This record gives sequence, structure tokens and C-alpha cells, in this order.
Amino acid sequence: MSHSISAFQAAYIGIEVLIALVSVPGNVLVIWAVKVNQALRDATFCFIVSLAVADVAVGALVIPLAILINIGPQTYFHTCLMVACPVLILTQSSILALLAIAVDRYLRVKIPLRYKTVMTPRRAAVAIAGCWLLSLVVGLTPLFGWNNLQEVERAWVANGSVGEPVIKCEFEKVISMEYMVYFNFFVWVLPPLLLMVLIYLEVFYLIRKQLSKKVSASSGDPQKYYGKELKIAKSLALILFLFALSWLPLHILNCITLFCPSCHKPSILIYVAIFLTHGNSAMNPIVYAFRIQKFRVTFLKIWNDHFRCQSEPPTDEDLPEDKADD
Repeated sequence: MSHSISAFQAAYIGIEVLIALVSVPGNVLVIWAVKVNQALRDATFCFIVSLAVADVAVGALVIPLAILINIGPQTYFHTCLMVACPVLILTQSSILALLAIAVDRYLRVKIPLRYKTVMTPRRAAVAIAGCWLLSLVVGLTPLFGWNNLQEVERAWVANGSVGEPVIKCEFEKVISMEYMVYFNFFVWVLPPLLLMVLIYLEVFYLIRKQLSKKVSASSGDPQKYYGKELKIAKSLALILFLFALSWLPLHILNCITLFCPSCHKPSILIYVAIFLTHGNSAMNPIVYAFRIQKFRVTFLKIWNDHFRCQSEPPTDEDLPEDKADD
């Protein structure tokens, strides 16, 4: 069946495509930068790569599926359910990657001398694999049965139809709001976000405590170390803030849907909330470029080496210093 697209839908699709065109190349660039720069190979940047992989998938997979759902094709119930689940998996993966980054920064300032023996590459890889495995379990829970199939089947049978229900594919038609609010938001989104806030508060407290100590002739290196950690922690806390700012509005709207079914939700608010969630996948590379010098220098090197007709000679900025901007 052909579907006519309204001007509003065309505008929606255009904005989604624009977000994808920023998100995918930007996050591929992040992964590329970590691959080519040995200075970006510690555990934090491995977790950042995991976050970037999820953001690439948002642009390459979730946004096209969201456009498909917006058009509203007629599909079998479980087909629509499979279309709706990837965004749940990738959101959870992003949250767990952010949590892993927060824990990693905490360990760097809490036990700086033992950090490298505690956070080994093997343990970082296990943590990343565990985050993705847990994300799959949380995101695929609706496929295991926590969905709206019973309600849809009742309506399907009441109309005298048989077989698996065929529906207009919409997220709220297949995904249970009880799952989205009680399980997804109250268990797997809100508590990790609150925990990350507490971790970063403790990180800033520990860093400030170290920096406030009297500087002596022998304390230059610790002062430099904690000054660098403060700058990087500020940048990563900004990533967390942008994630919360982008995702909380949609979860609040889900709470309104569940607890106040009769409440009117303006369509424009729903679309703005959706744009924020998808747009978050494009924000992180911009933050890295402006606030973390090692990323910025590596991005410029990749650009000069692969996308300019003639590469520029190395400058002083290209030296592998472990710096981050305020």
C-alpha cells in the first residue's frame, strides 16, 4: 500500500536525515581517532568508542526505523516490535557506557598509583562486553513477552479477524508503557543517571581536595595530573548532562502517558523530545572536538591526511601532550 507523506512528515524526515548525516560521520571520526592515536588508547577512550558505536547505530539504524514508523506502514505485530526494540538496546548501551566512563574517571583520581593495575585493557574489554550484553537483555525484554500483544489481540479478535494481528506500526502500540516507565526508566535509566551524578560530584571533590593542597617543589607532577583530570572530568560530565537533557523529556512524556492517560500531549512536544534523543548521538563528537585537545588534534590530522589535497606540516600542537581544554 502506498503512503502519501504530508508536508509535516516531510519536514520531520528532513530533520531526522540531517541528524543522521551529522551523527554517523562524527562518531565514525571518533572511532577513527582512537584507532590512529596511541594516546587515546586508555580505558576511558575505549568506553568512549563503545558510546560512539551506539551513536553510529542510532544514525544508521534507529533514525531510518523511526522514519519508517512515522510513515506508519501496516505490519504484523512482532515485525513492528522488532523495529521498535533497537532504540531500547542502544539507549541502554549508551547509559552503561557513560556509567563505565564515570567509574573509570573515579578510579583515576581515587587510586592514581594503582589505576593501571586495576583497570587493565582486558577488564575494560570485559566491562564493554558486559554493558552490551546487559543492554541486549534490557532492550529485548519486550520481545520476551512484556508488550501490548494481548490488548492488540483482543481488539483484533473483536473485529472478527484471525491469525497474528496486523497493525499500523507505532511505538506506543507495541511497547508497553509499564515496561517503559517501571522497568526501563525507573530501573535502568534514572538510577544510573543519579549514580553518575554522585560519582562526578565525588570526582570533583577529590580533585579539588588535591589541588587545594599546598604546592611544594616536589608536587608539580601531582598538581599537573589532577589539573588535567579536572579538565577531562568537566568535559565528560558535560557529555552526561547533554545525555540527561536529551532523554529525560521523552521519559517524562512516557510517565504522563502512563499515569495520566487523559492528559493531552501536544504533538510538537513529542516530536521535539524525539529530535532531542536522536540529536544527542550527534552532540558528543562536537564536545570532544571543542573540549578535549587530543581528539581535536587527531581530528585535524585525519582531515589533513585523508581529506585535504595537501597535508600540512606538523605543528607544536601535534605533539602527543595529554591535555584537555577548559
